[in-house]
Amino acid sequence: MKAAGMPERISRRQIRPGVGHAPAVALVDPKYGHNVAGALRACSAFGVGQLWVTGERAISEWSAHGRLPREERMKAYGEVDVCLGDYFFDAFTADVTPVAVEVREQAEPLTTFQHPERALYVFGPEDGGLHKTTLQRCHRFVIIPSDHCLNLAAAVNAVLLHRRMQRQLAGIEALRPSYATLREHRGFADTDEPFKWQMK
Repeated sequence: MKAAGMPERISRRQIRPGVGHAPAVALVDPKYGHNVAGALRACSAFGVGQLWVTGERAISEWSAHGRLPREERMKAYGEVDVCLGDYFFDAFTADVTPVAVEVREQAEPLTTFQHPERALYVFGPEDGGLHKTTLQRCHRFVIIPSDHCLNLAAAVNAVLLHRRMQRQLAGIEALRPSYATLREHRGFADTDEPFKWQMK
């Protein structure tokens, strides 16, 4: 299993329907590298295999060090593909449902939101909302029922946790007992040794 190092930069020429794999998360021009790392951690924890990132602001932190901070380099994160591409919508086929996580008057509360099987969750930057052109590409809109604004990584965690819980309650995903919930070895991805799940 690969370590979570520098993400792959996807050119506009490479983006075509089918390159994107849902469910997926897209972060539009995030500001802070640690929030991108936190979103990567959430994707890994809740079974989402692709994280798309647009813009250059947050990625500059990763570029400076060549890889994620040590605490964000768990081997399991290598299961998530991190793709840099501003035209991420074009990577997904028509059966994928883009979901904007945004404070909007007509947004559905996350509490009762029914997650599409093939969802693309789109999150705006920490210092602004999603642009009109991005919102026009989204089919569903959801709001997290919090009293105050959440950190970007916390928002990704909240949405993906809700998705997992909903799928478990519906019998789509197994509701595992406590001894089988955490499937990870606690080591860090500092070597290229193969990773093995440990079950207690």
